[in-house]
Amino acid sequence: MSGDTSHATVVDSGADPAPDAEMDTGTDAAAGAAASAADSAPQPAAGPVAVPAAAATPAQPVIELDDLQVRLGGRLILRGLSGALTGRCIGLLGPNGAGKTTLLHTLLGFHRPSAGTARIYGHDVVRDVDRARSVLGYMPENDAFVANMSAVRLVRLMGELSGLPAADALERAHEALFYVGLGEARYREVGTYSQGMKQLVKLAQALVHGPRLLLLDEPTNALDPPARERMLRHVLEIRDSGEARVVLSSHLLRDVERCCDEVLILKEGRIVAYRNLEAERRANRKFLELELRGEMDGFLDALRSRGAECALAPRRGRNRVKMVLPDDLEVRDLYAEAASRQVQIRRLSYKRDSLEEIFLAAMDEADEPDAAAAGQGGAR
Repeated sequence: MSGDTSHATVVDSGADPAPDAEMDTGTDAAAGAAASAADSAPQPAAGPVAVPAAAATPAQPVIELDDLQVRLGGRLILRGLSGALTGRCIGLLGPNGAGKTTLLHTLLGFHRPSAGTARIYGHDVVRDVDRARSVLGYMPENDAFVANMSAVRLVRLMGELSGLPAADALERAHEALFYVGLGEARYREVGTYSQGMKQLVKLAQALVHGPRLLLLDEPTNALDPPARERMLRHVLEIRDSGEARVVLSSHLLRDVERCCDEVLILKEGRIVAYRNLEAERRANRKFLELELRGEMDGFLDALRSRGAECALAPRRGRNRVKMVLPDDLEVRDLYAEAASRQVQIRRLSYKRDSLEEIFLAAMDEADEPDAAAAGQGGAR
């Protein structure tokens, strides 16, 4: 397999791949002619395009950052990023100019680190860039299509650029387009597609060669609500299939919170926060806030005797209690204890910081050192 899979940013080379019997000439009439050649056209796959390599074991990081620095035009863009990411879907967040796209491009080998390095499934992006690229699929933020090329020809071309033989690339192109929901429109020219369809073509070309890691840069950009929902369902299905890991770079916090189990937040080229959302979701099921009615003292004493930590949090005349449960005490035990003491649990909620709260707190914390440094400079 050819190592260079940095194919998603398509450059119009002016030359099409060799013609195939089932490929169109860019018109709807040709699509009908191609349909008559169904005996030679590949059939759609029942699920996601198969990934040839096995998924990473839990002990193997998907992405490793080792004091990664990237300088562009004499300006330091990424500033000493370090860490290991192992999630099924890794969210990449940050304000404009934080370095998100630069990090993705560095993982793809577009930018050479000025110091440090990064590894993808153990493949160094400097010393072993061809093998690192061979496991990646990339869906860029900006459209980069050959407008008068049909979707099936375009996706097949991307498969060939990723190292697939021509026949395999054609078969996989049909499969990928059926998977993303463009099977019926695969013979139309990409230039006639709606924005939502163009986003799906970009996803199909990222999947066609069966990558182990998908880099998705703003996949829901400019989509209306139904199209956005379709895209997110695809991301969730790929994540849950275990056939490929996903990096989701987005400015939409709701999308990242819905899909990701790990989040890396960047600001001005630095990592300002890392959160394992999946671990927090599990842990936070033991952090509760209750609204009670009735005689609470005996109820809370009984729970404390079983290892629970309880603190009163009165609010607007209502009896609120914050509680941390031990591992052997479940929510159903609270209801049983309350019933035995004629205490009503009027409301129960799990403590959970929203991703928006996490993001804003990270931005505020990142601003504090800068403000302190500015103050010290003014004092001198």
